[in-house]
Amino acid sequence: GAGDVILGNKVRIGIGSVVIGPVIIKDGCGLGQHVFISGFNHCYQDGTKNSSEQQLDKREVIIDEDTHIGANAVVVAGVHIGKRCQIGAGSVVTKNIPDYSIAVGNPAKVIKRYDLEQKQWIKV
Repeated sequence: GAGDVILGNKVRIGIGSVVIGPVIIKDGCGLGQHVFISGFNHCYQDGTKNSSEQQLDKREVIIDEDTHIGANAVVVAGVHIGKRCQIGAGSVVTKNIPDYSIAVGNPAKVIKRYDLEQKQWIKV
């Protein structure tokens, strides 16, 4: 890969999932089956060269504590997913997701946030 993959305690990774660094997955997180997370992209600045001959664009992915990512989801380079989030199956996460959020779709969008004062999920 392009960097380290650092896993916290009690991280669960589903069958068929691929995690390519640089990636940090913190304590208590879970990935469903066939999740793809990559901390890099291929560069294509020089249109006359094969991408394998060009530098990688490395941007660390961080997934904070107790977050769960559904089966077949994709998380692209440079994304930070906050703690206690739920990412829907098949979602493509291209932007940061704040703490206590539910995000779904392609591209993934936050549809609910947990309100700590009201102790309930609020539609966004």
